[in-house]
Amino acid sequence: MSRPIFDLTGRRAVVTGASRGIGQTIALALAEAGADVAVTARALGNLDETRSLVEASGQRCIALAQDVADVENCRAVIGQAAEALGGLDILVNNAGVESVRPSLEVDEALWDGIVSTNLKGAFFCAQAAGRIMAGAQGGAIVNLCSLTSFVGIPTAVPYGASKSGLLGVTHALAAEWAGHGIRVNAIAPGYFRTAMTEVFYQDEAWQGQMLAKIPQRRFGEQADVAGVAVFLCSDASAYVTGHCIPVDGGYLASI
Repeated sequence: MSRPIFDLTGRRAVVTGASRGIGQTIALALAEAGADVAVTARALGNLDETRSLVEASGQRCIALAQDVADVENCRAVIGQAAEALGGLDILVNNAGVESVRPSLEVDEALWDGIVSTNLKGAFFCAQAAGRIMAGAQGGAIVNLCSLTSFVGIPTAVPYGASKSGLLGVTHALAAEWAGHGIRVNAIAPGYFRTAMTEVFYQDEAWQGQMLAKIPQRRFGEQADVAGVAVFLCSDASAYVTGHCIPVDGGYLASI
């Protein structure tokens, strides 16, 4: 074997929503595996830490401001990233938003804000990347789905709808783009304590109830996602497309 199958040396990656949390962790994991990485977030200044971490790993990092809810901006930024990196081999659609609200109180603005970012934005980023990859030698796209892609979570209807839709996008694009050499997969993180989910973790009773449902009896840590992301972006998963890997400590398997 001329090169380890998890090696990403020479690959060019874009990670959206990479200013913190899981997105930052994935960007760094790809860099540590050898990829040059373009990272995006709505505010360019929020990417300073991620860029420093990637560059400290020895890889090139491009930071770009991006609003994934804006389709034209999606297209422009993906194109800009590919131009700066000299091509595009990997896209990780991580950018996402959530707002906890009882379904009887969900209004149109909340629905549109979540679905436009989590579903529409992910699709159009994938489309922009797919156009580049199809004209080259293919590539790998990884979408960040959720446990709500599989099960219903109270007070998370718009979020669940967007993530269920993203799982459908993953399946459909994998089937359609396989002939272009483009693999499309997803990761469904379980219960991870991030800035977006912190509101849940303020409730100690909720924490106890959730831990009792997770066979490994712990919440996810950022590093738990890193290896799965590298796997799905590397030659190690060359015959894997159209799948979503839950990283959930056994939660889905036990319900």
